[in-house]
Amino acid sequence: MAQTTHYDVIVIGSGPGGEGAAMGLTKAGLNVAIIEKESSVGGGCTHWGTIPSKALRHAVSRIIEFNNNPLFRQNSASLHSTFSNILSHAKTVIDKQTRLRQGFYDRNQCSLIFGTATFVDSHTVSVTQNDANCELYSADKFVIATGSRPYQPSNVDFSHERIYDSDSILSLEHDPRHIIIYGAGVIGCEYASIFRGLGVKTDLINTRDRLLSFLDNETSDALSYHFWNSGVVIRNDETFEKIEGTEQGVVVHLESGKKMRADCLLYANGRTGNTDKLCLDLVGLEPDSRGQLAVNSNYQTSVEHIYAVGDVIGYPSLASAAYDQGRFVAQAITQGEAQGHLIEDIPTGIYTIPEISSVGKTEQELTAAKIPYEVGRASFKHLARAQIAGKDIGSLKILFHRDSKEILGIHCFGQRAAEIIHIGQAIMEQKGEANTIEYFVNTTFNYPTMAEAYRVAALNGLNRLF
Repeated sequence: MAQTTHYDVIVIGSGPGGEGAAMGLTKAGLNVAIIEKESSVGGGCTHWGTIPSKALRHAVSRIIEFNNNPLFRQNSASLHSTFSNILSHAKTVIDKQTRLRQGFYDRNQCSLIFGTATFVDSHTVSVTQNDANCELYSADKFVIATGSRPYQPSNVDFSHERIYDSDSILSLEHDPRHIIIYGAGVIGCEYASIFRGLGVKTDLINTRDRLLSFLDNETSDALSYHFWNSGVVIRNDETFEKIEGTEQGVVVHLESGKKMRADCLLYANGRTGNTDKLCLDLVGLEPDSRGQLAVNSNYQTSVEHIYAVGDVIGYPSLASAAYDQGRFVAQAITQGEAQGHLIEDIPTGIYTIPEISSVGKTEQELTAAKIPYEVGRASFKHLARAQIAGKDIGSLKILFHRDSKEILGIHCFGQRAAEIIHIGQAIMEQKGEANTIEYFVNTTFNYPTMAEAYRVAALNGLNRLF
């Protein structure tokens, strides 16, 4: 084994959290190395999660848009594609993102080490490369940013060629006519939109009583309706007893006694932190049952010189939040304390078809807290821009305090929802009188735009006051 190479800080994992930490630390003048177990940088976000699934969703959305637009359907020909065909589009986006992120490390002179890291002692890691060679690296401090992976229960045979998780589904080569998606969380709902948009018969098994129950009830109901309207079969309050892989596909035996058969199954029910191969017991750290680590406000674990960020510390498990956490941990290491912190109202973006985004409180939360609120609504079908684009499904809902008119929550369902939400988020983040629904009435919006929905919703809400 070669002589140990020493760094000020070693970051394990090159996803958004690791990248944010490494960039902040190198810009502060520290000697930093980042260890990545895959052959290229970017982490799960770039290679298996956010980027590929959203690229797939975009391609499917364009196909649906073409087929539903009478302008393009004059010869009655419709556009068709398959999951395996549109995967090539996702791969080009992944390649572009990987080259971009590689450039960040090169420009900032951050050492990139490819291989699988395991702790040898509290200040040393061993990195096993693809050729099985091992190298030792030591550091004064460590940042664990190893992300998460799909949860795989032991009683499901993921080696079967027709049983997938949200990572392996990106290697799907055959073109199923019928898919069962087990788990109706964000990932399950997004893939239900993708497969149904491609004309694949889709069954969505939800282990809870309603879709995405953390959403405002109206938004959850709207998604359920549009899934139903597009032909997705949703089975709520169901859990599997046995998942059986057969020569023809998959049979799911539900605890309720039902049986379901399909060409393949996507298991999308939970994720677990990537900590099991780090040998954390050698440094005195013990992850919880979900592989996650507890940290303080400086993202410091119970071992003083070891920090953790991103999915590996749990909520909110978002790429954008992980990058911010990486920046904050760099501040904690270089300045002794994190100068920034995550905002209280983190927006939710769910890339179903149609799209969903929200920020702040839901109606059910405000009702439970006995906060007197009012509702302002704008239906997309009344907006000129939506009519022009043929994207008139959806709405914007603003929740605001009846007395102070402070904005309490914003919920958007429809085209570009995840972009539209940031307009309202910016006003919600203001303090005092700057954060009221009246801002949207007194501001002149470009016309026609989707942003105009805020003015329409604000007027609608204020008209309800008496």
